[in-house]
Amino acid sequence: MKFTKIFRTAIIITAAAGTVGICSAQNSASAAVTTTSTTQSTAPYTEGGVWQITMVKTKPGMGDDYLKALAKIFKATNDEAKRQGIITDYKILAGDAATQQDYDILLMIEYPNMAALDGLREKTDPIGAKMVGTEDQQRQLAVKRLEIREIMGDKTMREITLK
Repeated sequence: MKFTKIFRTAIIITAAAGTVGICSAQNSASAAVTTTSTTQSTAPYTEGGVWQITMVKTKPGMGDDYLKALAKIFKATNDEAKRQGIITDYKILAGDAATQQDYDILLMIEYPNMAALDGLREKTDPIGAKMVGTEDQQRQLAVKRLEIREIMGDKTMREITLK
C-alpha cells in the first residue's frame, strides 16, 4: 500500500513536471518566433510594387491599330486609376515577337502591394463605366479587339530590388 502511494505520488510529480516542461517549451518557441519576426529579413532583396502583366500578340499589320485603341481606353482608364491612387503606374512595352507564337506587346499595371488587388473590381468598374460606357459597350469593344489581337497570357509579379 505504501509502495502504491509513493508510486502514485511519483506519477503525479512526473506529470506535473512534464506539463511545466511542455509549457516552457511552448513559451520558448513563441519567444523564438517573436524574436525572429522582429528582426530584418535575410532575403537578398526588398519587396516593391506588384505588377499585373498581360502578354499580347497583335495580328499581322494590326499593331498600330491596337496601339490607337490602347491610347483611347487603356491610357484613359489607367490615368484615372492613377489619379485615384488605385494604381502606382502603368507601362506598355512593344517589341518584335521572337517566334510566331510569341507576344509583341506587354501591358503592365503596377499596384502598391498585393492588398491593393483586394476589391479591385469595385474600385475600377466605375472608372470603366465613366471612360468607356456601359457593360454592353465595354463588351462590344472587347469583341472588336479580338479582331486585332490575341491575349497570350497574364502574370502577377512582385518587383524586387536586390540588396
